[in-house]
Amino acid sequence: MFIYNVTVKIDSSIEADWIKWMKEEHIPEVLATGKFFESRFVRLVDVDESEGPTFAVQYTARTKEDYEDYIAHFSPELRKKGQDRWGNLFIAFRTVMQVVE
Repeated sequence: MFIYNVTVKIDSSIEADWIKWMKEEHIPEVLATGKFFESRFVRLVDVDESEGPTFAVQYTARTKEDYEDYIAHFSPELRKKGQDRWGNLFIAFRTVMQVVE
């Protein structure tokens, strides 16, 4: 299994709306691609929040091919929706991890 992790620092001014958007729109859209079978949405603690809170979303894919297909065919449009809506009020950092079993 592979975990696609997106860590996002947001501006405090958009926090409530952004969380609502993530829960009601963005995360469901990512899962609707069929490339991931579960997600986890968390807030980082014990970090400097002077420039805003930091969140992470982890999406779990069964195969690396599912992740790669998501990146190639779905990610550009979904990232654009976030950019169009929130502009420069957030910054995202993405990593991919393989589950060790």
